[in-house]
Amino acid sequence: MEKKKLLSLLATVARHKYLITIVIGVLFIGFIDENSFMQRIKYDIQINGLKEEINKYNAINDSANAQLEKLKRDPSYIEKIARERYFMKADDEDIFILSTEKVNDDTEK
Repeated sequence: MEKKKLLSLLATVARHKYLITIVIGVLFIGFIDENSFMQRIKYDIQINGLKEEINKYNAINDSANAQLEKLKRDPSYIEKIARERYFMKADDEDIFILSTEKVNDDTEK
């Protein structure tokens, strides 16, 4: 009885050998192989993220280049940058830095 079942199974496999081969091939190419469709989707997502990062850094670079051109052409812009970023002042000026931080009054009574 077991031999008949085994022979019947082998006959079924022999009849559908092309279908079984195609299914195994699609599974291998789709999910297991290092060049699978899943890997390709992951790489596409990674590429899109890197392109967005490139665009961001290009925008920063363009902004820095525009600022550099202003610095080369306009001496008053140099003074503005010095005052805003480095808190520099002229000899006859006083600078007051206002802070938004809250002061903690812990006086003992």
